[in-house]
Amino acid sequence: MRILGINALFHDPAAALVIDGHIVAAAEEERFSRRKHGKRPVPFSAWELPVQAASWCLHRAGLRPQDLDAVAYSFDPDLARPAGEMGLDDPWDHLRLTYAREAPNFLRGALPGLDPALVRFVPHHMAHAASAAFAAAGADTSSVLVLDGRGERASHLAARRVHDRLEPLHSQELPHSLGLVYEELTAHLGFLRSSDEFKVMALASHGTPRMLAELRRHVYPTGDGGFHAAGVPWHELCSPRGPEEAWTRDHADVAASAQAVLEETLLDLARWLHGRTHDSLLTLAGGVALNCVANSRIAREGPFSRVWVQPAAGDAGTALGGALLLAAGAGDDPEPMTGADLGRDWSDAELGAWLKTAAVPFERPPDIAETVARALADNAIVAWFQGRSEYGPRALGHRSLLAHPGHAGNLERLNDVKGREQFRPVAPMVLADRAAAIFTGPVPSPYMLFVHDVAPEWRERIPAVVHVDGTARIQTVDPASEPLVARMLGHFERLTGVPVVVNTSLNTAGRPMVDDPRDALECFGSSPVDLLAIGPYAIRRGSFFRTDDRSDEEGWSR
Repeated sequence: MRILGINALFHDPAAALVIDGHIVAAAEEERFSRRKHGKRPVPFSAWELPVQAASWCLHRAGLRPQDLDAVAYSFDPDLARPAGEMGLDDPWDHLRLTYAREAPNFLRGALPGLDPALVRFVPHHMAHAASAAFAAAGADTSSVLVLDGRGERASHLAARRVHDRLEPLHSQELPHSLGLVYEELTAHLGFLRSSDEFKVMALASHGTPRMLAELRRHVYPTGDGGFHAAGVPWHELCSPRGPEEAWTRDHADVAASAQAVLEETLLDLARWLHGRTHDSLLTLAGGVALNCVANSRIAREGPFSRVWVQPAAGDAGTALGGALLLAAGAGDDPEPMTGADLGRDWSDAELGAWLKTAAVPFERPPDIAETVARALADNAIVAWFQGRSEYGPRALGHRSLLAHPGHAGNLERLNDVKGREQFRPVAPMVLADRAAAIFTGPVPSPYMLFVHDVAPEWRERIPAVVHVDGTARIQTVDPASEPLVARMLGHFERLTGVPVVVNTSLNTAGRPMVDDPRDALECFGSSPVDLLAIGPYAIRRGSFFRTDDRSDEEGWSR
C-alpha cells in the first residue's frame, strides 16, 4: 500500500509517505514555505494544506498522486461537536469543520490526478497514537498515551497497541485539556501560544512551585484515567507579562507551579494506564509529549520500564501516524522509525553546484568531521548541514549549530546568535557509550526528549549545556546510525578530552529550522557563525566576506 499522510487542520501542517509499512519520507510544510509552524492555528487557516511537503514526499518515491492507494487526513469531522457545546470559546470553529469536510476536494486541487475518494478521515488522537505505537521499536504490544490541546472532541487518549491494532481505552472530553491550560499560561507570560510552550518549561526551572496548591484546585487527575483541567485564574496568580517585558520571580514561580501540576497529572494517567495493560513499554505522542521534563519524570517515577516518545510528537506527527494506521489496517506490517532524518537531502555534487552558483569561497577538506572538531576545539561556532533534514522540532545532528560546551559564555553567545531569550538552555550531544558516565537519566536518548542530571564532576567541565537546575536535555549519538556525527564527536574528544558538543537548532528566532542549501547560506551570511559545514564542504566566515576573486591551491573556489 502506498499511503500519503496529511496533517493540516490546526497547526504544523506536514506530509508523510508510507509504502508497504516502510516510512519513506516525512516533512513539515514550514521547511518549504519558511513560515514558522506553517501557519497560525486559527480557523481561517484551516484550509491550508502542506502542498509542498506532500509533493516532495511523492517526488522522493517517484510517485504521482494517481499512484497512491490511500490518503490519511488526521481529523475526522464526523466526530466533532460545535465548540460551544464543548465549552470552548471559539466562535469560528465551524470553519474548521467545513474545511475538513472539503479536504478531499482541496487535496484533489492541490495534487492534480488524486482521486478524492481515496482520502480517509483518521481520528486526530488515533493518528497521534499510531505515530508513537507503530513507530517505536519493540512496540508490538505496548501502551500509548496522547495529550495535546485538542482534537475533534477530546484532548487525551489512552490506548493499547496489540500487534496491528490500536485499542482505545479512555479519552478526556473537552473543555478539559492539559495542552490548552499550558497554552493559556504561555500567552499569559507574553509568549506566542501554540508555539512557545517550551519557553514556559525552560522558565519553570528558574522558579519554585509555590502556587501549586492553588493550581491543584483547577488541574488534577480524576482517578478514572481522566483529569480536570480548565478555568485556571492566571490573572489572580500573577500579573500578565508583555512580550517585551522582563520576566519576574512571580512569572517563574507560576511556570514552575504549572509544570509541577502537569507532571503530577501525567504520572497519574500513566499509572492508571499501566494498571489496565501491565505493559513494559509506554509510547507518548501529542504536543504535551514534547515536554521533556515531564517525560523524564514519567520515565523515572512511572510504572513502565521503558518510555519512547515520537520525535515529531506535535501535530506534524499525525501525518505519519495516520499513514501508519491505514497501513496496519490494510495488512502491512509497520516498520519502526530508525531515525528522524526523513526530510530532504542533496548529493555532494548537488551541494557543490549550489555553492558555485552562489559564488561563495569553499574548500573540501579530507575529513569534514575533523575540520569541524578542530574549529570547535578553537571555540568556533559551526553551522552543521548534513544528510536528510529532521522530522519534528529537534535538531538531531543534521541541521544544527554546534559549539564547545566547556566555555560557559557559549550559552549567551549562542542565544545572541539565534536572537533568543537568555534564560533558555542549549543542549548537548554525546557519544552513546559515554553518556552514562556524564548524565543520569534514560539512555539511549537519540531524540532529545528527556532531561538528565549532569554528574557534579562534569558540571564545571561542560557549563554551557548545564541548565540552572543542573540538568541537560541530551542527544545520544550511536556511531551505527550517525557515523559522521560520531566521528566528529570522537575527534573533538581526542582534542579536548570532552565527548560532548553543544547542539542547538540551525535557525534564528521566529524562523523555521534551516532545510535546504539556500537556507543554510542565508543563515550563515546573516549570523555571526564562524564555519558552515555543508556536506563535505567547509565555508569559513572570513573567506565568505572577502572581496577578491581568487582560488587557491587548497581547493578554494569562487
